[in-house]
Parts: sequence; structure tokens; C-alpha cells
Amino acid sequence: MELTWEKKLILGLQHAVAMFGATVLVPLLTGLHPSVALITAGLGTLVFHLITGGMVPVFLGSSFAFIAPIIAAQKAGFSLAAVGGGVVAAGLVYALFALLVMAVGSRRVRELFPPVVTGPVIVVIGLTLAPVAVDMAKNDWLLAGVTLGAAIVAAVFFHGLFKMLPVITGVAIGYLVALFLGRVDTAPIHQAAWFGLPPFVTPTFEWGAILLIAPVALVTVMEHIGDILTNGRVVGKDFFERPGLHRTLLGDGAATALAGFLGGPPNTTYSENTGVLAVTRVYDPSVLRIGAVFAILFGLSPKLAAVLQTLPQGVLGGISILLFGMIASIGIRTLAEAEIDFTHSRNLIVVSLILVLGLGGAVADLGTLEIAGAEVPLKVTGMSLAALVGIVVNLLLPKEIDLPERL
Repeated sequence: MELTWEKKLILGLQHAVAMFGATVLVPLLTGLHPSVALITAGLGTLVFHLITGGMVPVFLGSSFAFIAPIIAAQKAGFSLAAVGGGVVAAGLVYALFALLVMAVGSRRVRELFPPVVTGPVIVVIGLTLAPVAVDMAKNDWLLAGVTLGAAIVAAVFFHGLFKMLPVITGVAIGYLVALFLGRVDTAPIHQAAWFGLPPFVTPTFEWGAILLIAPVALVTVMEHIGDILTNGRVVGKDFFERPGLHRTLLGDGAATALAGFLGGPPNTTYSENTGVLAVTRVYDPSVLRIGAVFAILFGLSPKLAAVLQTLPQGVLGGISILLFGMIASIGIRTLAEAEIDFTHSRNLIVVSLILVLGLGGAVADLGTLEIAGAEVPLKVTGMSLAALVGIVVNLLLPKEIDLPERL
């Protein structure tokens, strides 16, 4: 189906809607400004596409991994400007990893992530987000059910353009039902101005804040690799090879550094938008760039942003159930298409360790480090720990191992 500009605009808006809730939640929790986060997410996405040659259909939004260190930095007495300096430094960590990948080659990095590792890691990425979706949905299961049902009907039974718009369809119908039931507070929409610049913050560079925030990038780099693998599986392309993992890492780092220079939270590749790709099967990167422009417009227009901010939690939860579930399903598809032989116990061991550690909330506690008077916990948790264990075990176990199926 040929995509006209009108269709691309609507599809881009759909991506902007998908990223909105998570992108504004991080600044709301950390004291940063939501409109600045929207603008830096949009600009960061455009910078990423520029650096990667416009080949990779991803959207970058606020990273949840940095919530704790940003709060810790402020508790330690650092200003939002100093926090911005820490965010810029985190972007530079990505650049260092990009140089490392260039030195050793993306092929060697790929060897660490065979399907037996990436498949269950992708499942973990999707299912660890499941509680977020359910927590939002349980605020209003009626709206969540209506939104989810409308999105499913659009994806399965609609044709043409509307078949590619299940997210917007679901959210629109859920929102209309919420308005009809009187469950939307429209006062913020009426009170908001049509146009206005948010309060940008120029960064300052203080070692204490940098040491609190920048090291978290060591964890998010691994998340980046998993997201790029997931995105490639959805699209059916090898982004490790072209444009290259070093360029995607550099793009992610540049987007994060840009956010720090403007006072926004660190950026990261968004699984929510990869879920939209999986549902719509429209992989044109220009659609994501249009979504980035919409994000910038939302940030520049308090009234437009207010419309999305009034979306009930039930509506956001209903659509998130579908999107996060699609991510997990892609992981299962990865294992199936690679024809992983589960009669070999080594494969069962690798997959089971990743799933249990990733979904069970396992934590590797490495103690604490005192920086600028604040106790900073050194921990490897969740998906990062699961992926690390999976990589190591897959490398250590001999290929021919065949333990009894019943251990």
C-alpha cells in the first residue's frame, strides 16, 4: 500500500501518541519539565536518524533507567543544571562504546547475542513492561477494555489505512467513551495556551553529579543493543551491519547529550514504538521522523500537550497491553524462526536463566559507593542482569552439552 503524505502524517501522529505517556512520566517523577522532555525526544529522534542515515525506524524518548540517579543527584544538593551536565556525560559514554564497537567490530558483538539469547531477552523486555500496562489499566478496566478491543478490531478486521492505525483508533475511541462518561478533566485544555516555550536549562558540569548519573549508561547501552536487535527482527533487517551498531550507539548518545544541553532527561530507544511497528507493519523511518516533529509541536504547544495529558490511565493502559505484548511475541518468534532445538538442555538452560532472572526481579548487589555525600547503590538488575548471565552461560556451555531433560 502506497503511503501518501496524508497517511504518513496520521501514522506519525500515532507514534507520537504511543511514546507520549512514558516520555512525560520521567520528568514528572524527577522534577524536570515535561514539555522540555517532549522537545528533546523529538529533536533527539531526528538527530539519531541523521547519524544513522535515516535507516532505522526507531523513536527515542525519556529513559526510565535514569530516574533513580537523577533523584539522588538532587537529594545530594545538585541543581537541575548540574543534572543536565550529568546527562551530557551519559551521552559521551555511549560515544565511547561506539568507538569500542568500531574497534572490535559489530560481528563480534553479534556473536554475543545469538537467537537463543536475544529471543528470551526480547520476551523479558516486553513482559517486564507488563506491570506498567496493568497498573495503568486497573485504574479503569472499562476504558482499558474498550481501548484494547477497538485497537484489536482495527488491526484484525479493518482494511487499508485504518488497518495501519490501531493505536490511534483504540486511543480515540477510548477517549471519546471517557468523555461521554465524564471521566476526563478538560479544564487543563481550556486553560493552556496554544503556543509557549518551556523553561530550558543550560547545563553545568560538576563531577559529583556526573559520577552519579553517567555510569547508568553502562546499563542502558545493553538495553540499546537489545532494542536495536528487536527493531531489526520486527523490520526484517540487520541494523548491526547497516548502518552499524556503532552508528546507532552514537546516535543514541548524541540524542542524550542534546537532551542534557537543553535540560531534558536522557533519551533511549522506545519499545512502545517498536510495538507500533509490529502492529501496523509500516516500517518507513520517515514516519518516525514525522512522529518526532509532532513531539516537538506538543512540547511547543501547551494546549496540544494538555490534550494528551488528559488521556485517562485506563486508555493508556489498554493500548499498552497490546504494544508490550507484541514485543514479547516478537521474542517468541525469534526463537521459532531460528529453529532453536529445545531437546538440547543447554538451550533450555540459557533461555530459562534469562527468563527467570529477567522476570523475577533478580538483583546483583555490588555494594554502595559514596559520592558527594550520597550513598549510590551499585546494582545490576532485571533485563541487564538476565542478558549478562545469558551471554556468559551461552559462551561457557559447550555446544554439544545434552543434560537429562528432567534435572
